[in-house]
Amino acid sequence: MGNFKIKSYGKSELAMLYFPNCQTTEGALRCLNFWIKGNHQLLKELQDCGMPRTSKSYTPREVSLIVAYLGEP
Repeated sequence: MGNFKIKSYGKSELAMLYFPNCQTTEGALRCLNFWIKGNHQLLKELQDCGMPRTSKSYTPREVSLIVAYLGEP
């Protein structure tokens, strides 16, 4: 693993780490959500750990799951 730190991240903040070339944070967030929704096992695990759809941030546990399935940003 590289220098990526597992901690709480704002959803837009994490999305921009995965998609640094996006023009907007909204675009990066759409791309990250597309990846997450496309990975049904990841989506299920995020839902199982109680991730609210409307939250503005990811917990360290949620970030850990995302990195486990999608790799480090």
